Amino acid sequence: MSRDRPGGALGDRLAEAVTLIDAPDIVLAVTHRKRRTVITGGSALAPPTPRHALRYELGSLSKSFAVLLLAELARSGVLSLDDRLADHLPGLRLPHAASRRITLLHLATHTSGLPRIPADLIAGALLHPYRNGYARYDTDRLLDTFARTRLRYRPGTRWRYSNFGLALLGPAMEGATGTDYAALLTERVLRPLALTGTTLGAGTTGTDAVGHRTNGRTPVPGSDMGGFRAAGAVHSPPDDLLTYLEAQLFPGNTPLAGALRDVQIPLLRRGWRHRHTHTLAWFQHPAPRGRLLFHVGATFGQQAFLGFHPVSGTGVVAVATRRGRTCHMIDTAYELLYELAGEPVDQ
Repeated sequence: MSRDRPGGALGDRLAEAVTLIDAPDIVLAVTHRKRRTVITGGSALAPPTPRHALRYELGSLSKSFAVLLLAELARSGVLSLDDRLADHLPGLRLPHAASRRITLLHLATHTSGLPRIPADLIAGALLHPYRNGYARYDTDRLLDTFARTRLRYRPGTRWRYSNFGLALLGPAMEGATGTDYAALLTERVLRPLALTGTTLGAGTTGTDAVGHRTNGRTPVPGSDMGGFRAAGAVHSPPDDLLTYLEAQLFPGNTPLAGALRDVQIPLLRRGWRHRHTHTLAWFQHPAPRGRLLFHVGATFGQQAFLGFHPVSGTGVVAVATRRGRTCHMIDTAYELLYELAGEPVDQ
């Protein structure tokens, strides 16, 4: 266990929370009105680069970056959320009429009617859960599969979480701007928010964290997301993730104020008695003194959690280098944020 930035009572609380997480490498961090407390730990020997300085795979948390980029492009008048996907993929023939009705908003809110992943990835995922099928799934294949896929539901009528749909936001935004997705994300989101250590895909400095299988011992190669870049390819260090949360908590202090506010507006409700609320980019739950927004992500060997409570100005970052629910990272991070949302934070 190490305390990279001791934080009094809150630091002790985070140190206790870290002991509940079972992973080779763990970083748990809190920002409260821009005052930060970061604690690290893990079952493995500390790596040469301190854990808080490593870059972690965000998996589906990358979707929040993609949707923020979409909101910024909409704010700038480059596109509209109500644009049809097909309008930004003009060279793609879509034989199914329903597919031609999918909008960018449908993709962002998981209401496109597309399945979670393409059908031709399912068998491989079931038989070889640690084999990365995304790596060989380039954008051309993604678009070709989309053109052949028949929707299960009419767009806009049902919520169904879809990596497939979010991935299509990448080529759609490229089509709308004529700019590569990685360059767009860097120019429109990462640079304006000063996320200097965040990359799309692995970095080149050798400071990327190494993930592990469910057993916590077997290393897993880094995840190449192929054409699914918008859905899961962001890598980021904890300090950048704290900066990202602080931008969500205090958008008026950033160059992306309008877009940051837009992605937090509640848009739809789903589930039993419509208990689950979603914004453009975040899951939303009720919490003491106001709502709590969060998203989680996982790759073949890592997990990540980001959540924030706007009323109290509190955000929580958690990353771990182990795949699997038995890691207990997501539950621990969520419960910590929920508890902090209901009380003053002593730092």
